[in-house]
Amino acid sequence: MEILKIAEEMEMEEVVFCHDRDSGLKAIIAIHDTTLGPALGGTRMRAYASEAEALKDVCRLARAMTRKAALANLDLGGGKAVILGDPAKKPEALIRAYGRFVHRLGGRYITSVDSGFSSQDLEMVMRETPYAHGGPPKGGRGGDPSPTTAYGVFRGMEACLEAVGEKPSLKGKRVAIQGLGQVGRSLVALLIEAGAHVIATDIAAEKAGSCEAEFGTEPCPPDDIHRVECDIFAPCALGGAISAATIGELKCRIVAGAANNILAEEGLEEELHRRGLLYAPDYVINAGGLIHVAMEKTPYLSPEIREIVGGIKDRLVTIFARAAREDLPPLIVSNRMAAERIAAGRKWAALRTDFKSRCYSGA
Repeated sequence: MEILKIAEEMEMEEVVFCHDRDSGLKAIIAIHDTTLGPALGGTRMRAYASEAEALKDVCRLARAMTRKAALANLDLGGGKAVILGDPAKKPEALIRAYGRFVHRLGGRYITSVDSGFSSQDLEMVMRETPYAHGGPPKGGRGGDPSPTTAYGVFRGMEACLEAVGEKPSLKGKRVAIQGLGQVGRSLVALLIEAGAHVIATDIAAEKAGSCEAEFGTEPCPPDDIHRVECDIFAPCALGGAISAATIGELKCRIVAGAANNILAEEGLEEELHRRGLLYAPDYVINAGGLIHVAMEKTPYLSPEIREIVGGIKDRLVTIFARAAREDLPPLIVSNRMAAERIAAGRKWAALRTDFKSRCYSGA
């Protein structure tokens, strides 16, 4: 009953628990809302402390994907999957078993890449199901979405600077980046090119050292990055970067990063607003990867997709303007805007159903 309570509180449409005896696969697929279309969301693999932690994480991520797709103006719903285990230990049999579980959902859930689950892993999933986007590049589209995600975050940072009364230029700005995976490193490259001063860290010391050697970033111990005095704090690792314990230690004006679920718990957006810190809703600013993956099987090519991703800046400008008018945290405003689009989708779906019913009944 605790499982059903979590699913109910998070308003999940469907939660699927996957177990394959032969490969040892243990996974959870969460479908949050399919009002606007099939649920699209990546697969994350990590060694969770417990199954309960994994369930809560996948449900939160799936809900964010619904909102992300809605505000990115995509005809998609939100879903997510987690595979419980060490991402360094992924035998082909386990990945393909997972692909078969995705296939059984018949397209209600379309999977993609995420932390601990690469394009190469997805290529194996594609041997079992067509309901997977984000594999190796083909025909001028597709491939690793990380650089596109980073580009969307970069443009979003420009919108954040405008919202606090600055010019939309990163030149000379101090940006503290937490997490130097593929997205974080791509973001560093964009910021350095723009003339920003970047303080960067990662729990993997070799990643931080590599960035320092290539880009000249300023090093920082991982536990201190949120305390750095800067213009923008950019969490780009796993979620929960800002908690009740760390929020008072922030020395930035803006929080804008690529991580999902940056706020460890609900209500922290109110505290950031009270303190006068601008928070860019994570699922809005990091939507570049979703857009990249969603358009993989469309006629759009990578340069056109990148231009569409640049629209993240305009969406944030709209959100920040409404937040200022209503004196609300931007996250609450973006949640409402996403809910408004989904509600409109439900209304049109009901009208279509009623129209078909009348046609077939002869009314």
